[in-house]
Amino acid sequence: MCNICDMAYIIADNILSPLGETTEQNYNAVLNGNSALELYAHKWNLPIPFCASLFTEEQNKRINKEDLTHFESIVLFSIKQAVVQTEIDISSPRVVLVLSTTKGNVEILGDNKHDFQTELPGKSAQKIASLLGMTSSPIVVCNACISGVSAIILASRLIESNAYDYVIVCGADSQGPFVISGFQSLMALSDTVCKPFDMERTGLNLGEAAATIILSNHPKDHYSLDNCWCIENGVIRNDSYHISAPSKNGQGAYLALRSLVDKNVSDEVAFINAHGTATMFNDQMESVAIERSGLSNIPVNAYKGYYGHTMGAAGVLETILSMKALSHNMIIGTKEFNELGVSGKINVLPKSVESSGKKFIKMISGFGGCNASVLVSKGEAKMHSNRITKCSYKVTHHIIITTKQVILDDLVLLEDIAGLSITSVYKRFVDDYPKFYKMDMLSRLGFVASELLLKAENSKMHEGLEDRAIILFNSSSSIDSDLKYQKSIEDDKNFFPSPSVFVYTLPNIVTGEIALRHRYYGETSFYILPYRNEIQMRDILLSSTLDPSTSSILTGWLDYYADNNYIADLKLIEF
Repeated sequence: MCNICDMAYIIADNILSPLGETTEQNYNAVLNGNSALELYAHKWNLPIPFCASLFTEEQNKRINKEDLTHFESIVLFSIKQAVVQTEIDISSPRVVLVLSTTKGNVEILGDNKHDFQTELPGKSAQKIASLLGMTSSPIVVCNACISGVSAIILASRLIESNAYDYVIVCGADSQGPFVISGFQSLMALSDTVCKPFDMERTGLNLGEAAATIILSNHPKDHYSLDNCWCIENGVIRNDSYHISAPSKNGQGAYLALRSLVDKNVSDEVAFINAHGTATMFNDQMESVAIERSGLSNIPVNAYKGYYGHTMGAAGVLETILSMKALSHNMIIGTKEFNELGVSGKINVLPKSVESSGKKFIKMISGFGGCNASVLVSKGEAKMHSNRITKCSYKVTHHIIITTKQVILDDLVLLEDIAGLSITSVYKRFVDDYPKFYKMDMLSRLGFVASELLLKAENSKMHEGLEDRAIILFNSSSSIDSDLKYQKSIEDDKNFFPSPSVFVYTLPNIVTGEIALRHRYYGETSFYILPYRNEIQMRDILLSSTLDPSTSSILTGWLDYYADNNYIADLKLIEF
């Protein structure tokens, strides 16, 4: 075991949204009941009207930078607004950028101006880090809708495990026809302002924003500890139920909440900020998970009625807003909520109320069966005795699949100089899971590699590993599915957005497919790096052991660009 540093404290923040360009502006707007949501008809030539929260033209003129995309511009703007609040040496290798996004630059796929490589989130993160003067390699968290909270959890782990002194976390996503049409194809959008947890909710609204927090293990250099907010604990769990629908009994969210707080701590929690997308199934699932966790008496709120679902920004933005409210002794009300429309016994706040509390829970869920919860507290927090990071791990099995070879534990299982197809490898070694043919190519590659890897593991050893984590890395994101989906919407006369393709435009779906196959309920996380960085990957894996339930991980590098350009290099590791 290794020694660990102080807990991760938040020393600066910023919210950039259609409601304002600072945290203070956003807080005041929300407290006054303002919403940035409005109805858009024929926007981007989309045939179906939608309600969303979008930056105004005036804001775009102020924010957008020449030679940067809109997405990159809002990220850079927000980070600079937070960094200026500190005196950190941003060029130090002990400072790292963690960027949370679901689709990043995806909208440039249809502009006929950029090479597809520009769309890759790791490339965007590297460009932004360089413009800021950073020397460390950035990390992109791409974990569907939970990306923002996942990024906060990763950042706090990297601080606690002494990998870095400062972590800049920015969550951001912009909107355009790619994302809007995708959610429309899923029949998930409402053309009226969304109503979280309400009896009359009809679907979600989307929004765009960027939000930044800076975490430090040196809070005394910036604030007194009494005024500092810290990440006391964070947990990620999988439903192991479905890649695009939440578990009916809220299993993943329940497991995350149960691992996050015990009875003594729950008595101190002022409120739970829920995901609250206003979709029929998400809100129902969250209510069941909260009740199952014994937290029914704690007030619940949601912010989607102000901002819509800001995707990769949501977890960061909503955490900052919750901190700001409690700093002013307030809990913000749930806009558009009138009558409870879920079966779980929860206490949804319709209006803002005063509170002297110093702790809150942020919970969130997303495609791929992923769920996350984080406990944020004001003032100096006590370290948990069971949160000790490991210093090393043991590789028990190792699989490599390339276009030419399949190698398991140094044994060549299959070789073909002419080239191997992923489907042929599946037919040769697996061939018992018909859902394989519904997957995208990245998921097929990860699925086949994980099947061979797990078959090498003794079946008796494989039993009782429900908490096994799945943590994967790549540089290609979901580019193959992105390009395929873009083709379905780029021609106005042949506009047929495919929900089955859109779901797979999230790289973390592969972790959900593996968890579903093997009934794993542990952490599932997906990280995108500008390039394969073994040291950084090792730091992330070791920091994940701050979750005491993580003793075994299915992990490695999983890249798919095309049929003649892919690699799976996966391992089973134990601590």
